[in-house]
Amino acid sequence: MFKSLVLIVFLLVGYVSTAYNAQTGKVDDWEYNATKEHSNKRVRSLRMPTIQTAPIMKSLGLSVGGAKDANNFYENIKRGYLPKVDSITYEGVFYDHYFDIKAEHECKELFCPKYATAREKNPFSGELEAFLAVGLDSNIDLQKFKRRRLNLVVVLDISGSMGAPFDSYYYDRFGNRVKNSDEKGTPKIKIATESIVHLIDHLKGDDSLGIVLFDDRSYIAKPLRTLSQTDIKAIKKHILELRERGGTNWSAGYKEALKLFRTKELDKNSENRIIFITDAMPNRGELSKGGLFDLAKEASKRGIYTTFIGVGVDFNNDLVEAISKTRGANYYSIHSSKEFQKRLDNEFEYMVTPLVFDLKLSLNSPAYKIEAVYGSPDANRATGEIMYVNTLFPTPTDESGVKGGIILLKLKKLSDTDKPIELNIEYQDRDGKHYSSSKEVWIGIPNLDIKKVRLDALNAQYYQNHSIKKAIVLARYVDVMKNFLIDAHKSCNDNVTLPYPALLKHISIYPPDRAEFTSIKTWERRSCKLEVSEGYQKLLKLFRNYFHTKMKEIGDKSLEKELKALDLLIGTQSKDSGKIDDWIGIK
Repeated sequence: MFKSLVLIVFLLVGYVSTAYNAQTGKVDDWEYNATKEHSNKRVRSLRMPTIQTAPIMKSLGLSVGGAKDANNFYENIKRGYLPKVDSITYEGVFYDHYFDIKAEHECKELFCPKYATAREKNPFSGELEAFLAVGLDSNIDLQKFKRRRLNLVVVLDISGSMGAPFDSYYYDRFGNRVKNSDEKGTPKIKIATESIVHLIDHLKGDDSLGIVLFDDRSYIAKPLRTLSQTDIKAIKKHILELRERGGTNWSAGYKEALKLFRTKELDKNSENRIIFITDAMPNRGELSKGGLFDLAKEASKRGIYTTFIGVGVDFNNDLVEAISKTRGANYYSIHSSKEFQKRLDNEFEYMVTPLVFDLKLSLNSPAYKIEAVYGSPDANRATGEIMYVNTLFPTPTDESGVKGGIILLKLKKLSDTDKPIELNIEYQDRDGKHYSSSKEVWIGIPNLDIKKVRLDALNAQYYQNHSIKKAIVLARYVDVMKNFLIDAHKSCNDNVTLPYPALLKHISIYPPDRAEFTSIKTWERRSCKLEVSEGYQKLLKLFRNYFHTKMKEIGDKSLEKELKALDLLIGTQSKDSGKIDDWIGIK
């Protein structure tokens, strides 16, 4: 009797696109039809009792928002393409590794910074450099961690480029520069739709799911409704049947997603997130006011946060890296639906649950200032005294430490003043409550009696622990890769007009300090063939020796991933006889 009444209600409302399953009492509320005009009609949501989320039986730490991998960088190298500059980021590389900065005291707060110091000679210049690591610890009762009820809207790019093979560049088809070598490869939209199906498997009965599609316009495919009311089996079938079509209009899809949230009451007892899946090749002015960048920032002020998921080797990280500076945002790169499923199995709960906002570290010292920040997309907001991070997310831990749980600062020495550095931390939780703490640290060999030690010992290399040593090695690795990509792109898509710098003059420079770093010339782009000049061949060999030595000292096999990428680049020759050997040696 009750099921019959529910069926009558839906028919009276007039939403003929909604199919009611009398056996299950659930609805197939899929609205998208590629052959019909888009409808703005909505299905009214019914209130259901709250279902508690099962605890995640894992220990947790904290990690920075922004990039959660460097998959696009590695996949491009593997396929013989030159990656874009921001396909590799410091926080993305850090998130592939675990760090354990030992604490003096037990953590009793939501966020407990742990500090370690080091001094190391730059492998290129020989200059002794000082570093400070901030470990990201937490007091969360890890085995009782529960995310809040989730209102999730998935926005899927179904534009024409999503039908191209995952392992080739869509715009290579329209020119003669590079011949598409794998026209029969797996289409990006297939990987994307399979990934959405895996993602849905991690939602609970009281979570709400909505789906928006976009090409050069937007379409509501599924209104925001709890899973307990939804015929999920039917929805998955519809998703897997999707095909690519039309142009690309990012902001149209995002605006449609925001409309769905108007049908839902947003409160402190729920997480609200848009997962935006695309190959990131917009052809509209998304950097302008009212474009995607602006929309994501405005949504974050309402407590609606965004995850970007890039599909394909031609995914343009340069654009998404800029968006990831938004509060509560993060992004991933998919290189196979199976790998993404594995990532979701371990980390979905963390991906949608920002815990710490507006983290600010103030450094008070007459002897040092902050020269560079590694491990945060907000590094460009740092000053000589302040480090800023917009968001921290929960992250797994194991016996090796916290996954991605570190931020590294390079410090510039201003004087020989023998005083500790005063560090002040401020942040707020997701309910807006503010916290602060202070700590003094020494940049030098701990417990060293200066009166009894020769001056050259005071200038020696040292590492307080292996985790800061690993962070330094990885930061230098990303430095080298970014500098290489900046220089290599000068002869391809990005036409930088500045004179070509002497190689070693710039290789030790923090890449964001280079004028070319912010040059983004092409969005819809063709590929660049991966070529390594003789000068960079020699430099990469030099750096490999340094990297391998430190890897053995640390005793961490997880660094083999970076080592293999170095070997692949070293084995890649430049076949252009017009290229020069720009090696100038170490002076």
